[in-house]
Amino acid sequence: MPTLAERIESLQKKLTQEREKKARIEARRKSEESKKARAADTKRKILVGAAVLSKVEAGDWPREKLQALLNTALTRNSERALFDLPPLPAPAPEPAPENAARSDV
Repeated sequence: MPTLAERIESLQKKLTQEREKKARIEARRKSEESKKARAADTKRKILVGAAVLSKVEAGDWPREKLQALLNTALTRNSERALFDLPPLPAPAPEPAPENAARSDV
């Protein structure tokens, strides 16, 4: 017959295993929720885009207005190319601070 200390140790191991199992289940649930939220967000964006494009194609919304909106909203050149927008200029390098350590001193 196991001693009291052995039973306590066995129960503590079981408790630790059950807590780890619960944590894995919770992590899986959160991951699935996050995946569903991203999928819903993507679907919303696609549907909004389809609605706007149908308005433009029907002539209910000026194509120039859409181009102007996209020109201000799109910052990745690969995305801008999809809509025949010119690439954005590369950002200028930041000047070195005036009080930077000099190597010739």
